[in-house]
Amino acid sequence: MQKKPELLAPAGNFEKMRMAILYGADAVYLGGKSFGLRALGGNFDREELREAVTYAHEHGKKVYVTVNIFPHNADLASLPDYLLYLNKIHVDALLVADLGVFSFCRTWIPNMEIHISTQANNTNWATVNAWKDLGAKRVVLAREMSMEEIRTIRKKCDVDLELFVHGAMCISYSGRCLLSNYFTGRDSNRGNCAQSCRWKYSLVEETRPGKYFPIEEDERGTYIMNSKDMCLLSYLSDVIETGVNSLKIEGRMKSIHYVASVVRTYRSAIDAYYKDPAHFTVRQEWIEELGKVSHRPYTTGFYFHKPTEKDQLYGNSSYEQSSDFVGLVLAYDTTSGYATVEQRNNMKVGQKIEFFQPHGELFHQTLADMRDEDGASIDIAPHPQQIIRIHMEHPVEPYTILRRNLTIGL
Repeated sequence: MQKKPELLAPAGNFEKMRMAILYGADAVYLGGKSFGLRALGGNFDREELREAVTYAHEHGKKVYVTVNIFPHNADLASLPDYLLYLNKIHVDALLVADLGVFSFCRTWIPNMEIHISTQANNTNWATVNAWKDLGAKRVVLAREMSMEEIRTIRKKCDVDLELFVHGAMCISYSGRCLLSNYFTGRDSNRGNCAQSCRWKYSLVEETRPGKYFPIEEDERGTYIMNSKDMCLLSYLSDVIETGVNSLKIEGRMKSIHYVASVVRTYRSAIDAYYKDPAHFTVRQEWIEELGKVSHRPYTTGFYFHKPTEKDQLYGNSSYEQSSDFVGLVLAYDTTSGYATVEQRNNMKVGQKIEFFQPHGELFHQTLADMRDEDGASIDIAPHPQQIIRIHMEHPVEPYTILRRNLTIGL
């Protein structure tokens, strides 16, 4: 049997990175304050990068840093110093898209492991082998490929392959988009995407300014470039059997709830497959778990067929979810049975709350005894990020997520 593939998770900030690691990721990818393609994702300053690497390594996990912008001349002046710093703090690998940046890496930090970003449009075995010959350790495959094409690349290429399995889909080829530049002046290829593809569009005829015609016959207009989100959980055995080395989750700008839920779901599924491949089935609770986080309806993208209108969302750009993230356990006192919780949304006595743990079983409890920081009994936690104490019917792990089911009106 082939080696179990790495589960690679997004980390937009330190809190998200910690949750990804605690909920089962083997590695995380993240960006510094420059040279990455998610400038609005929070990201890490230099000291935070050092702390992130230390934390991950203490937990036996890896950190990959994105250096995947398409730089202009002015961007190159500070690049060597940044690369030397990443090497100094022992980052495990860099994600690179531009050949010039790749060349800088080989010159300034020749022993650093380099992964080629999906932004480089890696759609065939010749390209993959070319990057390997230049010294790349891994190539991230483009999302505009079929499973059959991926199998062919695996047969013809002796290099690590990374594959997106879950998250948002970009309307532009491998994410190389100019819409954001055109409408807002924010360069998506240098880290400042405004997500213009998610906006609502209508048609305007030149001689009739101000008169808007819906591109579809719908009075609301149409979101003509708004893709559904990718989800390959139902086809996990097919994905693993392609022989790829790393399964990647998109979402550095998503919430800690999203990161924890998606990571633990894929962790559970991957481990179940390797426990008994011949009898592996996708469990309904895994499918339901992915519905609890904020997401667009799911699609398999290009992997099993060329996308059609069924893979787009023309009517709106809204997200859906079946659960609300309401709190995060900071600590649990085994003597008193109280959990210290940071409130993230409205909670009140009498609500049925779901406790989603990093490792333990999911369970439900109706809130009956809730107290403020001074120990006074309270019926509701009204203040954002208020610290409260909840008496637990069962022990609970630190960094457990508290959720309220939205489908039953609680």
